[in-house]
Amino acid sequence: MGHIGPQPGKPLKVTDWDNLGYYMYLPGICIYHDIDKLEWIPSIDAKYSMTGGSFYQAEKLEDGNYVDKYLGGVAIMQLPFFAGAHFVAQRYGYPTDGFSPPYQYAVAFAAIFYALLGLFLLRRFLLQYFDDKSVAISILLLCLASNFLQYVAVDGGMSHAYIFLLYVLVVYVVKRWHERPSVLFAALTGYIIGFATICRPTEAVMLFIPLMWNTHTKEAAKAKWAMVRQHRWHILMAVVFGLIGVLPQLAYWKYVSGSWVYDVGSAWDFLTPHLRVLIGWEKGWFIYTPVTAFFIAGMFFIKGYEWRKSVLWFCLLNIYIVISWRDWQYGGSYSTRALMQSYPLFALPFTALVQHINSKKWKWGFYVLGIYLIVVNLFQHEQYYKTILHYYDMNRQYYGRIYLNPSPTALDYSMLDNADMLRCEKGFTTNTLYQNNTPQAVQFNGNGQAVLCDTQLHLTGNETWLRVDAHINTQNGIWGAYLNTGIEAGDTTLHNKVRLFFPTSAENKALDYSFYVEVPAQFRNGRLKLYINRDRDYKGFVVEKSILTFTK
Repeated sequence: MGHIGPQPGKPLKVTDWDNLGYYMYLPGICIYHDIDKLEWIPSIDAKYSMTGGSFYQAEKLEDGNYVDKYLGGVAIMQLPFFAGAHFVAQRYGYPTDGFSPPYQYAVAFAAIFYALLGLFLLRRFLLQYFDDKSVAISILLLCLASNFLQYVAVDGGMSHAYIFLLYVLVVYVVKRWHERPSVLFAALTGYIIGFATICRPTEAVMLFIPLMWNTHTKEAAKAKWAMVRQHRWHILMAVVFGLIGVLPQLAYWKYVSGSWVYDVGSAWDFLTPHLRVLIGWEKGWFIYTPVTAFFIAGMFFIKGYEWRKSVLWFCLLNIYIVISWRDWQYGGSYSTRALMQSYPLFALPFTALVQHINSKKWKWGFYVLGIYLIVVNLFQHEQYYKTILHYYDMNRQYYGRIYLNPSPTALDYSMLDNADMLRCEKGFTTNTLYQNNTPQAVQFNGNGQAVLCDTQLHLTGNETWLRVDAHINTQNGIWGAYLNTGIEAGDTTLHNKVRLFFPTSAENKALDYSFYVEVPAQFRNGRLKLYINRDRDYKGFVVEKSILTFTK
């Protein structure tokens, strides 16, 4: 699960949640000399709250050892920055525990450094095929109209910014080997692919880049395979250096588990891939970062390039693998984060499309659209930072209420949990069913419920809607608590709810909550309960509350 990023007024914390899984190799080896028992984790978590509440980042074996569920390639790339942070911590009196501020900033700067280096090299690579204007536009849109910024500047402890550079490097060395075969470029190709695999195992699909390079025509493919047969030694060296690339992970697994290969527990649905990863309202790639649709459209404009089949095979297989993962929401994330690292490959067809558009009279329409997509994306990044654009629970109704909306209301927030929404109150007659402005302390029963109102409904045939309004002050336990209605009719209960934790929530602050309930005919004479339920300790009091009915 990813996290949203640093919160105002709080120290920078980059090595938490999933990020901890990638990073904890470094303090475990370099500071605590403990990568199997991980006895240092509880004290670090008590001090810095890094695990997210439960230590899911590693799996405990029967012999008491722990195996990190995240692979170690990212930690290797972070190592130079970690060493610099350790020196700074020693020199300036910070705790040398691997998690004090110098280490947090080191990890954040590492992601930015590798991403900027990747962009610099990507530009140089694209300029070998496209004009400067088209390259500039495509890189600008790739960075500012996609989720690139989130996984470089905010969630920099995750793997994506680091692997981004590896994709740029692999196309460089593959191109160079095909132009002038040498053992060096063959070895580098194998090593980069092997090393990328121990950053994220699914990056092994990178293998299709050299495999399909320069096979865009029958003549080119025939010449390519003849060259491969001529340089069999190069292929052997690529395999050897690929194994060298994965060797650090194999050695770690052997040390902590006794086996050279360890199953980290991924599950796949290859026969039933999840198209919602691309077009779902939860966090669909094409919905929340629609510029990516142009990445795919560009594939119709790459005929004649020696990398055409590499891009087609890689991009389509990569997308298929990403949408086949069983945890298809990829934890807390903005858009589809699992595709971000491979944007250098998508940049090739995208830039081809941009160059084609630049030759058309209507190119200015595309420029205006591009500016609009940048504005929307930056606006949504701000919403994501504030949790207005939720990291996990998005849906179509709620997204429609917050789209380019700088000041969502309590009713807008209610759509995150409650699909009922009265489209317009104009033309409706309002009646007060229940109202109480006296502060009421919250008392929970054995079922974890605090009943605020218990009344009988007697709705007429035209009274089809309720609106619940509450003004609630919370003292603790706001996370995991909900304001609920339950309408009982016989053995059936109609439930609606909204979470108490939303973007403007704060402890010891009175907050407004509102939501609508559409009441079907069979429930209009049922018993209505308004209550708070929670899954943790909760204390607070309700300042005022009301339930209104609406008659058309």
